[in-house]
Formats: sequence, structure tokens, C-alpha cells
Amino acid sequence: MDIRSARRDGIAQLASSPTPALDIDVLLEHITGRSKSYFLSHGETELTAQQLTDFTGAVALRQTGLPVAYITGHKEFYGIDFLVTKDVLIPKPDTELMVEHAVNWISRNISCTPAGSIRIADICTGSGCIGLSVLHELRIPVSLTLTDISAGALNIARQNALYVLSPEQQRNISFLQGDLLQAVPKNTRFTVILCNPPYIPAAEVTELLRDGRGEPRLALDGDAGTADGTPGSSDGLAVIRRLLPQAFTHLAHGGILMLETGEYNAEEAAVLIKKTGFTQVTTYRDLAGQLRLTTGIKQ
Repeated sequence: MDIRSARRDGIAQLASSPTPALDIDVLLEHITGRSKSYFLSHGETELTAQQLTDFTGAVALRQTGLPVAYITGHKEFYGIDFLVTKDVLIPKPDTELMVEHAVNWISRNISCTPAGSIRIADICTGSGCIGLSVLHELRIPVSLTLTDISAGALNIARQNALYVLSPEQQRNISFLQGDLLQAVPKNTRFTVILCNPPYIPAAEVTELLRDGRGEPRLALDGDAGTADGTPGSSDGLAVIRRLLPQAFTHLAHGGILMLETGEYNAEEAAVLIKKTGFTQVTTYRDLAGQLRLTTGIKQ
């Protein structure tokens, strides 16, 4: 079968996907190592037997609802190619807003900080896409701590650090497994704390996962209780309620917290941030106009 026929048939098979042509092009790019422009100008090129087998299997997986990123094992975020598996959430374009704000804030404040003393924490790091993107973009001496409760997620973050960063940048990274900041030494203070925590109400998570997307519930369910049995909530804010006092304690004076929330509870999260003691609390909208990122300063 040639590329033109495979592409046409694949798009027809994924008619129920919101982006069938894009899905097929990404799958073909991954399987053949060729670009979309090549498909359009060399549609008569025959797929090898192995390529056709791989393509047929990938389309079948996509028909179950499994995201393309989990099929290919890759997802672009902030212009960087990240490795992803079902141990981590797929990086979303909306989250790039946090990277942009973090890079801008650090760049503005770097002159007020002794050289090499900027410490960044990426909590609930998952694939590591937020913290690693900030470090990749800054290209200045900073230390980065990545934490996650999931050993599988931290393993992917470690792989991405090797995949994305230079050997020099890798020397300034530490990985800690634990719930939020519980694994961080008590006397550690960060200049910037970044976090994209689970913030979706449990009932909403159940509905989201019905489509077969396969993302880890642990990374979505904001109502989750603690490992010792402390109950959660029903508003998607249980994890954030546990996070905020820990973040306040581990943030240096004058440091900033950047927290992703969503349309479910962004305004309520901003209220909680203020009550914790943060000042200059500001919520920003993403490109779709949804409330997405809230920041606060520890004065």
C-alpha cells in the first residue's frame, strides 16, 4: 500500500476523532520517519510490510481512544520533544503558559539574586515538561528539584532530563519521590515553586476517562485523599489545600508560587492562595480564554 492510500484509509477509519488528518499524519511521521510535506509530494511511495503493520496497529489503538502521544511515545511541549508513557499526563499546550511566566519572572528578577542561587521546584512533575522546559529556556545556572508521588512518573522525568538537557544542566537537577513537598528537606527554600497538580473533581475525572484516553487518574483527581487515609473533597481542591501550606513554608521570602488550575475551581484556588498568606495573587487565562494559571508572592 502506498502512503496516499494509507493516509486516505486511516483518516476514514478515524472519522470519530476530532482531528483525524492530524492523527494520521503524526502516526505516519513516527512510523516512516518522513514529514507531512513528504507524504503530500510522494504519495506514491510504498510502505514496507513492517511499516504497514505498525501503521495498522497504531490506527487500531487510536480507534480505542488512546491518544496519539501514548502510541508514539512522544509529545512536543514548548517546542521541545518529550518522552511520554501512560505513567504521566500528556503535556498540554495550556500548561506552556506557566513556563512562559516562569521564564519571564526569573529573567526579570535574576539581577536581584546572587549568581547561582536560584532554586526552582516542579511539584507533581509528571514527565518533567514544566521544570525542564524552564531550565532549557533559561540557560543560566539554576538548580531544579522535581518531585512526584509516582515512581513511574519520576522515571520518565529522569529520562527526559537526559533527553532534553545538556550534561551541565543535568548536574543541577534532583528527583524526589513523595506526596507534594513532603520529600523535600525541611530547611530547603525555593525561589520559584511550579506546580500543575491534580485539580479536577473526582466525578469529572470519571467522565473524562470514559473516552479511553488512558491518562493516570492519580494525576487528574484533585479530590484524592492522603496515603494515610485523610479524606479528600468533592470540589477538586483537596490536593491544592495540602500543597499550599507546604509551598508557603518551602518558598523563600520574595519567591513566587505558580499554580495551574482550571475552569472547575480556579477562582476558589485563588482564594485559598490568599488565605495561605501569599500576596499579589493573580490569575491568568490561557489561549482559549479559560482561567488557567494563578501566581502568588511570599512577602
